[in-house]
Amino acid sequence: MNFEKITERDSYYDALETKSVRELLQGIHQEDQIAVQAVGKQLPKIEVLISEIVAKVKEGGRLFYIGAGTSGRLGVLDASECPPTFGTNPEMVIGLIAGGLEALHRSIENAEDDPQQGWKDLQQHQVDENDFVIGIAASGTTPYVVGAIEKCRENQIKTGGITCNPNSPLAMASEFPIEVVVGPEFVTGSSRMKAGTAQKLILNMITTATMIQLGRVKGNKMIDIQMTNNKLVDRAARILMEELSIDYNTAVKSLEKHKSIRDAIKNHS
Repeated sequence: MNFEKITERDSYYDALETKSVRELLQGIHQEDQIAVQAVGKQLPKIEVLISEIVAKVKEGGRLFYIGAGTSGRLGVLDASECPPTFGTNPEMVIGLIAGGLEALHRSIENAEDDPQQGWKDLQQHQVDENDFVIGIAASGTTPYVVGAIEKCRENQIKTGGITCNPNSPLAMASEFPIEVVVGPEFVTGSSRMKAGTAQKLILNMITTATMIQLGRVKGNKMIDIQMTNNKLVDRAARILMEELSIDYNTAVKSLEKHKSIRDAIKNHS
């Protein structure tokens, strides 16, 4: 199959430095809409991927994201938001990034170029065939990611891949690849833009749909949110008010007693 780094193609826009702020914004916005449409075309494959993940997690398995640069940061972000949003154990969804936590704040030179390191990082978490590993790489060529996914396949670990180039090494290595082709970036090669937006949209879908399937949403409310600040306590109280038809003060007292929305609903008399 032919492979071309569409994400590295020359931008359809030129002389950007001569454009007004309004013109720049209009161009970026137009390209962002292409990213949304590209994700929509992949919904059937995303559905299959999520179904596989749900099956693994229901059996006690974990979901891993592994990436480098922007892709890695997006995976870590999505994983880190699961515990406060859905009340999950931090070990249920784990994000790994080439170069480790320091790479969240600044670029770590050459961290993504080692095809062995991704698998080593996964082994630090005792990854096995009960887990599901998703590689994230806009280019689909990142050695850190592709090497990790290949080793997972060798060890009978189910894999997915999120990439923005068709027929890439990551797509070829993944059992359940998602190829969301967004085209050239507004600024040539700046895949933190459309490619990053598309990846973030898909990650939102993966964890949100998975958690709903696991029963961590009731109606349209997050009944397992961790009440770690005043805003979330207030949100939890309002969820209880609606769910149990009680006033605000009663809801707050119930939360203080039961420490969670779920338990407050279960023990309401």
